[in-house]
Amino acid sequence: MRISRTKVALGALAVCLFGAGMALGQDSPESLLPPGFDEPVAPSGAPPRPRATPASGPGLTLSPSTLGLPATPQPVPSPTPTPLDPAAMAALAAAQAAQAQRYEMPDYARRSLATVGVAGPADGALGPDAFRGVDGIYLETLMRRLNAPIASRWLSIALRRTLVSRIDTPARVGGADFAAERAWLLVRMGEAVAARAVVQAVDSDNYTPKLYQVAMQTALATGDPGQLCPLVGSADAAQERGWVIARGICTGLGGEAAAPILKTLEKQGVARGVDMLLARKVAGMGASGRQAITIEWDGVDQLTAWRYGLATASGTEIPDAMVQTAGPQVQSWRALSPMLEVRQRIAPAEYAAVRGVLSNAALVDLYGAIDGEDDQARAEYAVGRDLRTAYNAATRGERVAALAGLWGEGKTPDARYARMILTARAAARLPTDTQEVDMNRLVASMLSAGLDRTALRWQSRATAGSDAWAMLALADPEVSRRYRAGDINDYAPAGDNATLKEKLFFAGMAGLGRMSPGEASSAAGSLDVPIGTENGWTRAIDRAARANQPGLVIVLAAIGMQTSDWRGVPPEVLYRVCNALRLVGLGGQARMIATEAIARL
Repeated sequence: MRISRTKVALGALAVCLFGAGMALGQDSPESLLPPGFDEPVAPSGAPPRPRATPASGPGLTLSPSTLGLPATPQPVPSPTPTPLDPAAMAALAAAQAAQAQRYEMPDYARRSLATVGVAGPADGALGPDAFRGVDGIYLETLMRRLNAPIASRWLSIALRRTLVSRIDTPARVGGADFAAERAWLLVRMGEAVAARAVVQAVDSDNYTPKLYQVAMQTALATGDPGQLCPLVGSADAAQERGWVIARGICTGLGGEAAAPILKTLEKQGVARGVDMLLARKVAGMGASGRQAITIEWDGVDQLTAWRYGLATASGTEIPDAMVQTAGPQVQSWRALSPMLEVRQRIAPAEYAAVRGVLSNAALVDLYGAIDGEDDQARAEYAVGRDLRTAYNAATRGERVAALAGLWGEGKTPDARYARMILTARAAARLPTDTQEVDMNRLVASMLSAGLDRTALRWQSRATAGSDAWAMLALADPEVSRRYRAGDINDYAPAGDNATLKEKLFFAGMAGLGRMSPGEASSAAGSLDVPIGTENGWTRAIDRAARANQPGLVIVLAAIGMQTSDWRGVPPEVLYRVCNALRLVGLGGQARMIATEAIARL
């Protein structure tokens, strides 16, 4: 089998909403430009517009106090308007006259704010009632305070699917503001394409100040400032610095002369240096652009979202050292960007795959796109060559050797897991009577792409007590037997994390309902895993599970796993997450999360 060769842009399609992060620790979007340019830019706490909201069921409405959160979101100041002289404003108004024209849509074409999103159950997303009975202010507060990335790839995938779902807007918040919070969390997760889709699911005449701010973030994260052009004429955004410059950029992209406008803005101090140079370079990409602009990064100490977005849009190369000054979410943005060359996307793509942003298929397509290119000495080509061998070598021995080589190249746990994701379908093509194969890595590779049925064909080959045996026991969707505490003791993992793996295996089995309460309690005592511990988070996720609120369960599960390393996930947290997901009908996700715990350590 030959790995399919794709064009660069095809990668953006392969990783859209359901293929298959960034530790910001902040409550608001990062500054688009250096201090003083566009601060503060946090989504403002503007009151929602009146709308019909679904009624809360009796006894199901939650309050922020559940997790010790304030009863209302903390006030966030709105962006401060930048005073411009009348001449500058007149120039902008004249240049944007054509764009200010509004086209009224007929009533039947308008989208309701009562249900907002881009995917339904047929696409693998949640149903519209995923947050039924949940207080909207409470939910928005949870999402705003959730730090990405989270430990589990599979939980990240579930969270993305939740955030892009066509969901009924919860009580006490507006549909546009709720979409903004969802999109902002997706941006922080590195899911730039999904975030843009959520923003664009709202009609522009329903935008709120919060959604305008997040719309700019998604345009920059995707490297597509043209998204801003239909919005620049809005009175809500007209005076903010970022939007003032965006109007000048859109003038240039629309084929008009933008240089005089941007020069006037530069004189007014709206932006200077590399930030204005990038704006002029993007504006010059229009039909009237004539000026060649060179971007020098010397003296620039920080890659902001503004600089990233405009540099990507204009084809300006960003030095690796500059990329390292940004949050890790930028790696996923780069992996999703069709504007970058394939080789520039390979390393970010492996990071994004581990975080659930890219699927096995998307990762294989990227390596397939460099297969056969001229520079065959590059490491990326060697990986693509070995991957092709793993798929279609003439003998099984060659395929097994190629897989072993790919699995053994990773220098970090994340790098090794990325190679398992890359090889998942190549591993699945091996006949079950293949000899001399690393069963632990083989099973982990298949399960990394959710190929549980295929992996289970190897169950008879797995050595009792091995990692492969444990992962297959967790992955089996049709298991009927009840496991005892002694069965858990049969698991004998090796390595530095053996004790933690044993505890996580027990937590997964107990959370998936594979053990009776008595046996689970006995094993918990012997392994010192406090599955009975209660706190605000455990009570909240248990309550959401009992109320059958799958969307809230997923958000709370992500809150429980706010760490980028599985070594930081307490076994009792995995137990609660698996149990809650199983109770709301998401047992498949629970099984994959539990197997991932074994594979990643």
